[in-house]
Amino acid sequence: MTGARVPVIGQGTWDMPESGSRLQEAKEAIRRGIELGMTHLDTAEMYGSGRVEELLGEAIAGIARERLFITTKVLPSNASYSGTIAAADRSLKRLRCEYLDLFLLHWSGSFPLEETMCAFASLVERGKTRFVGVSNFDAEAMLEAAAHLGSVPLACNQVLYNLGERAIDHRLIPLARERGIAVVAYTPFGRGRFARDRRAAGGTLERVAAKHDATARQVVLAFLTREPNLFTIPKAARIAHVEENAGAGELALDAGDIAAIETAFPRGRPGPLAML
Repeated sequence: MTGARVPVIGQGTWDMPESGSRLQEAKEAIRRGIELGMTHLDTAEMYGSGRVEELLGEAIAGIARERLFITTKVLPSNASYSGTIAAADRSLKRLRCEYLDLFLLHWSGSFPLEETMCAFASLVERGKTRFVGVSNFDAEAMLEAAAHLGSVPLACNQVLYNLGERAIDHRLIPLARERGIAVVAYTPFGRGRFARDRRAAGGTLERVAAKHDATARQVVLAFLTREPNLFTIPKAARIAHVEENAGAGELALDAGDIAAIETAFPRGRPGPLAML
């Protein structure tokens, strides 16, 4: 672990509205989330071809930089040594920031991983980013990336993780825990499959939610962040959804709750890393 204090429930920006009234509401939702303590903000140069980084920069304008933990990602197609440095500079400009908190390789690509990690280490040394990590890496690739960083720690691996996609529970999460690497879950509600999963679970989430005076969505977020090295970044473009997500940060599931959810949503067999 890096020692940085980061809220376990953050805010994702994938598929954020890019125009009209929905955009303004999304910006207000981000600011409301920050007010409620969800100061971990995740984006990427891929989102809207840089436009979402610009919109996030607009949303956080006037908020003290030190309150925020900002993550963005470089596309694999840009991840040569010089391309990685240039991508970080472009992201900083769009976000209107002097530094990033976390810079990730979005997924592995054609450039040698050692070359990208060397650029990441340089960005840390130059103060362009505080921490670096990867996204959509399986356990072995995650360890390889960490080895190429030398004395610079690999801070996190951001991966698809929800109640319907739990393959990472078999190897990746235990290995990350052992190595002090944070696992950040994206798409925690499964993008369109949440209602189906709830029905299949026979009311388990609702029973746990009622016990804690919470909502089913809050129970899901609490389950996905049940261990110290687990974080999640649900995207919410509406204030009501942001407020609901924020409430999950105070929800502590007990061993019985976790066992019930484990039974209702089994891990399944180990398999290749899933990604969207």
